[in-house]
Amino acid sequence: VLRSLGIPTRVITNFNSAHDRNINLSIDKYIDASGKTLHLSEDSVWNFHVWNESWFIRRDLGSFYDGWQVLDATPQEKSKGIYQCGPASTRAIKEGDVNLDYDSSFVFAAVNADYVTWIHYSKKRKERIYSDTRKIGKFISTKAVGTNSRVDVTANYKYSEAKEVPFKISYTQYKDSLKEDRKILVTAL
Repeated sequence: VLRSLGIPTRVITNFNSAHDRNINLSIDKYIDASGKTLHLSEDSVWNFHVWNESWFIRRDLGSFYDGWQVLDATPQEKSKGIYQCGPASTRAIKEGDVNLDYDSSFVFAAVNADYVTWIHYSKKRKERIYSDTRKIGKFISTKAVGTNSRVDVTANYKYSEAKEVPFKISYTQYKDSLKEDRKILVTAL
């Protein structure tokens, strides 16, 4: 419909798409002390989810949020009392502006929620044992114009994850660096 009105629109697919029911920006998995999964959360991770993006000028939010906007024609949650999702600015999602209207927090969680595992001991006691910040929102894609190729648009939704670099130094190097720190401290006094 939007294309027929002359509004640029494209289909987006998000793999490992989070469905954050309680909008706490994490997907919570609970296990008991023996490792058995407990069904205490309605959060889930879908293999994929599809929505549309359309190109809008956002006078209501300010020009910073102009550009691609997420519109989900198959929302699973109510927003402001009815089943709707969007238009959420992809710029707002990428910047983490989750307090804006139009479901930006829900879409942010779909592409960038942390996947957190908890040991549930009792109603009053739980312990976080694992958090994966990279599991959600993989290969966010659209179809290339004029071909059947995939175009990766993940960078429109989130910044790349920092890569862990192993850092090893010998004890002697560490000890020598402490001596250098002391020299700087004494010189500064």
